[in-house]
Amino acid sequence: MRKALAQNPNLLRTLLGLSFTLIFMLSYAVYGATISPSYFLYETDATVTVHDDIEPVRIYQDDQNTTTWTWSIPASGANLTWVNLTAVELSDNAEVRLINSAGLFSHPLLGISSADGFSCSEDCYLNSTHTVLAEDGGEVTINALTSTDPARRSNGTVYAKTTDGAIDKARNAIEYTHSPSLVRIEIVETGNRTTAPTTTITTVNEAFASLEPFSVDTATEFMWALAAVVGCFSMVLVPSFTVYFAANAKEKRDAVRLANSEKEVEEALNPSEETA
Repeated sequence: MRKALAQNPNLLRTLLGLSFTLIFMLSYAVYGATISPSYFLYETDATVTVHDDIEPVRIYQDDQNTTTWTWSIPASGANLTWVNLTAVELSDNAEVRLINSAGLFSHPLLGISSADGFSCSEDCYLNSTHTVLAEDGGEVTINALTSTDPARRSNGTVYAKTTDGAIDKARNAIEYTHSPSLVRIEIVETGNRTTAPTTTITTVNEAFASLEPFSVDTATEFMWALAAVVGCFSMVLVPSFTVYFAANAKEKRDAVRLANSEKEVEEALNPSEETA
């Protein structure tokens, strides 16, 4: 370092200038990425339909002593995402079935916000019939999805170079026709029942609503990026300059000691001059 500085007195200035130039360029690159993103956020418009006014069909089977209640719900298959069933006023050991021939994904933990570690894409099972036994009667809930792909529901993110391309990708991710879309409910109760349980089917259809570029607080992100880059360069430059300044200080101390030693030797060799 000493030799390099002796050959080029402006080396220190050059290193500092280069460092700050690189810091500025990298910070600007991060800043530019935040204001010119290729990620877009799209939102969906959910249409919730509650089917609670459909009269059931009663079938009593004398040989089995069971009463079967059936409901047929003509749900719309256009971008159908959720099919949720709630049945109340059930008798003990009533068997509740949610049926759709196209198949639905369901799991007992689906729709429960406190279900830690649950992932429908991994844990839900696809069946045309989902059955729950009401052992103690009361109420039964079955939540089901037409797809485990989260891009089809509740907003999402797409990557594209242009806004038009992002809109096309968002629409392709959302648009889906669930067919056949007819949903059937069956409740089987023991005995000759005359009062039907109360059921509610809720279906959700989602459609493309809007899209906007992903954006962040550019000022904050710029400062964080600048701090990160400065920190990285500091890790490289601070030790180097510390060693340089320490070596320079040691060299000065050695020079002072050498000068003092030479002076002492000179005084020792010429004592007469001092006495005179």
